[in-house]
Amino acid sequence: MGRTKKQDSDQLLKHVLRIRIDEKTFKRLEKLVSTSDCRSACAAARKIITGARINVFYRSDEMGAVMEELAMIRREIRSIGININQQTHYFNACEQTSQKWFYVNRTLEIYKPIDRKIEQLLAIANQLALKWLQGS
Repeated sequence: MGRTKKQDSDQLLKHVLRIRIDEKTFKRLEKLVSTSDCRSACAAARKIITGARINVFYRSDEMGAVMEELAMIRREIRSIGININQQTHYFNACEQTSQKWFYVNRTLEIYKPIDRKIEQLLAIANQLALKWLQGS
């Protein structure tokens, strides 16, 4: 499927502009493209020339370990939740009371690690809050 045509002829990019820049300037432009919302060097140059806003994204490496730990905890909690949903399904499919008690007890055992994970999450959130408040 092709690209949709713009209706407003004033917004069409009709004129070609060729420029030459040195290596240092090109490297700066490439760095801007890699950290911004621009898809190409031409788009970045166009925004610079027209004075349009360029959104630049910065990534702090100091939060990398914390984010990895949060992602791991999220993954573990998600898998525990999936297991609990399966146990609930089995519980609802059972006819006999003894089987239902079996699945109730099994679900309780599966749910126990959640407390540790929530404590870890709260500790990380507390550390992040302290770090955030120090910055302001």
